[in-house]
Amino acid sequence: MSDPGPFGDDPFSGIPFLGDLSKMMGGQGPVAWDAARQLAMQLATDGESEPNVEPLERIKLEELARVAELRVAASTGLDVSTTGRSLTVVPVTRAQWVHKSLDAYKPLFDELGGALAEEATDQPPGELDAMGGDPMAAMIGPLMKMLGPMMLGMTAGSMLGHLAQRSFGQYDLPIPRPPSDELLLVPSTIEAFGNAWSLDGDDLRLWICLHEIAHHAVLGIDHVRTTLQQLLFDYAGGFSSDASGLENRLPDIDPTDSNALAGLQEMFSDPEVVLGAIVSPAQLELQPRLAALTAVIAGYVDHVMDDIGATLIGSYGMLTEALRRRRVESAPSDRFVERLLGLELDQAQYDRGAAFVDGIVERAGPDALRRLWSDERRLPTPAEVDAPGLWLARIELPDEEN
Repeated sequence: MSDPGPFGDDPFSGIPFLGDLSKMMGGQGPVAWDAARQLAMQLATDGESEPNVEPLERIKLEELARVAELRVAASTGLDVSTTGRSLTVVPVTRAQWVHKSLDAYKPLFDELGGALAEEATDQPPGELDAMGGDPMAAMIGPLMKMLGPMMLGMTAGSMLGHLAQRSFGQYDLPIPRPPSDELLLVPSTIEAFGNAWSLDGDDLRLWICLHEIAHHAVLGIDHVRTTLQQLLFDYAGGFSSDASGLENRLPDIDPTDSNALAGLQEMFSDPEVVLGAIVSPAQLELQPRLAALTAVIAGYVDHVMDDIGATLIGSYGMLTEALRRRRVESAPSDRFVERLLGLELDQAQYDRGAAFVDGIVERAGPDALRRLWSDERRLPTPAEVDAPGLWLARIELPDEEN
């Protein structure tokens, strides 16, 4: 039987706040999903009940989505349906968006939580003795193990809650969802943005429908979805955990002081310190491929939007300027979550994707873009994204050489 250590079987039993938290966290998995859901709902709705989507709004979106679906299919040559059934637009409240999105993102955060939990329990048997009997140092490992699920739950909940406040649909982040021909749209957020920018409501709805359906078509391609999902899962599962940030700050807190709660709360507000997540060499190898694929998807969708929207939407130029500026004006909390998932969604990334697509069109015409998604082997490498001519040269080789 292992030595329970200087604090007994529960190292936090005698410490105010931490003892209660330890009991509350008992039996949690790698992510505290109940806490995630509660926080996400609170942030998404500001703690207030939401009215149901008006039937007239539902009808408008369904009609505009049908127009957008036909135009995207004609422009891309892609099958907009991912299951063989007709695409169905589902207007939802922000709370409903959270409910569906939490289930969609759960496997990705479970992978991340499992990686951090495994790292936290990989302590050599003699670790405590090596700490020289320092009770505060002895508390670090169990504290990290206990807090990990809650902090990941709070991170996931915060991410989903903030996304619910600003998302028009389901592809604000280029993360594939389980195959489905239900497309979520959030009318209240679309309307609020239109009012804030004095935009034509129907033009804005149609722009959003085009954007979401174009993403849905690309991410619905089996090998694109599978490749991107695997890169995201491998990145999430590649984290290691470094408790040094937390260890260096805990000595300043008296664990027997009932007033220590305020200090702990302030420290826990920094997710990078508490999670202790550090990028591993394996993730550094994955990141260029993940960045290349997401850049190309973004550049391609922007190209499709420009091809369709300029002739279909009267205020397309004004809408595009406002909406593309909005997507790179993220809060620091959003940037943290993007980094946590290995995503780079700044202006340079969008420019990189646009330059690749423009380079293909200039050299070989728009029809060459249809070959972009035809086969997994034709997905561009990071070097090819920065040199479109290399990609064109490679795909012209006989199939057995690709």
